[in-house]
Amino acid sequence: MDGQRGRRVLDTILASKRAEIAALLVAPPPRVIRAPAGGVFKALRRPEGGALRLLAEVKLRSPSAGALSSVLRPAERARRYAEAGATMISVLIDGPFFGGSYDDLAACRDALDVAFGAARPKLLCKEFILDPIQLAMAAAHGADAALLIARITSAEDLARLADAARDLGIEPFVEVTTEEELAAAEHARARVLGVNARDLDTLVMDPARAERVLARVDPTAARVHLSGLASPSDVARIAQGPADAALVGEALMRQDDPGPLLAAMVTRAAAG
Repeated sequence: MDGQRGRRVLDTILASKRAEIAALLVAPPPRVIRAPAGGVFKALRRPEGGALRLLAEVKLRSPSAGALSSVLRPAERARRYAEAGATMISVLIDGPFFGGSYDDLAACRDALDVAFGAARPKLLCKEFILDPIQLAMAAAHGADAALLIARITSAEDLARLADAARDLGIEPFVEVTTEEELAAAEHARARVLGVNARDLDTLVMDPARAERVLARVDPTAARVHLSGLASPSDVARIAQGPADAALVGEALMRQDDPGPLLAAMVTRAAAG
């Protein structure tokens, strides 16, 4: 595999984001009509002796995997994730590269509010966020948390974005891949930290590196393992480590009905 393929893809995505941001900045400001619920940190923290929390992802396609299952609309998929025991649902809202939209996020929020009310899973807006206007859009469309990727911002910008998220009432969910990025996340006072097992430059999975970085995360934070989990046994392995939670994406998105696989993963998350 081309060792810089991921970097080129990421650069292309970021160029697209800058164009989107320019358009958002001249549009009328978004109006928040679905207030964030709060409580993201508490929901993702694993109690002593408790089960690993699971995050399930809505992602129609990706540059690395191509097209994934489109049998279920995002809102129906989110509802099935919730029924199977997901603590949080991550919604990819990028359109050009991942097939998502802010409307998908809003539809998931509305469906979960109707079906589960205050007991619904938390919602994570997963986007390549470079500007506070994107956080305002996330809040307006029902997010409880927003992904901030340390790799794509300076430490100073990461801290500013985290503050902007908190000002909007949404939890900054900071993704890191290295110990240097972890230091930037800590500088940003992030309480929810995700460690990505996939290297964004090469797109190669490196579980050993992810486990090493995860072990360095402050144990008072909510520690989330990101990427690379495909089976209940994978979830059981992560449950034996320091993580409070783990995200499952493509394995679920390859299922036309993701409920049975996620339910099996939830069972193993509890059993370890």
